[in-house]
Amino acid sequence: PLFRENFDRLPLGPVTEGRGWTTDTSNGTLTVAPGAGDHGRELRIRTEGNGRAFMVLPDLSLPGNSVWARMRLRVAEFPTAPDWAHWTLAEASGSDSPTLVRPLGGQYAPTDQGNFWGVGSDLGPTGDWTSWKTSAPAEAARWSCVEFHLDASDNRVTVYLDGVEQSDLTVSTKNHGGTADDFVFPTFDKLKLGWQLYQADPSPSSYDVRLDDIALSTRRVGGCAT
Repeated sequence: PLFRENFDRLPLGPVTEGRGWTTDTSNGTLTVAPGAGDHGRELRIRTEGNGRAFMVLPDLSLPGNSVWARMRLRVAEFPTAPDWAHWTLAEASGSDSPTLVRPLGGQYAPTDQGNFWGVGSDLGPTGDWTSWKTSAPAEAARWSCVEFHLDASDNRVTVYLDGVEQSDLTVSTKNHGGTADDFVFPTFDKLKLGWQLYQADPSPSSYDVRLDDIALSTRRVGGCAT
């Protein structure tokens, strides 16, 4: 594995760094707390309004500029206002390009009265987009085991929920939610995992997210099938 964190070796309470990671917050906090059952400790994230709170892997070096990631996560509530409220749980970037790649995130779609997972991007040639799909509803208040694969061979992002590939969510060089330009990965050197909501005055006004059992590897980590 390129990286592992289950928070079990960290002291309980507010946390600003761990082994191989730092934090990035604005109107948000990160706290190591006891997990339920036999899961040891977990990371609890709380943000107010359109705040953010991420654990940041600042010095990534990915073989072939590709990676498999797995984590367990639980979002207490997703936004129900404003319309099209947009949230991100994972964001990968590289210092050689402005393009942000958001393998885990989604939007509140008033047309379908729900929150839906979608891969997205911003600041690159393809613009600001989140390719959410109604086939992938975001379920609040339950633990999910989530995986994503960043594959540089075709600038492809693949998402798996509880062990099942969500093929509707896949984006790639020519097949994405942005402009007619090609979607191209930066040379990844940073990964942020946590929560950010972009719109002001959302409902609910605060957000609680739990993260655990994070792993990055050159191969699929797995462990998500129930």
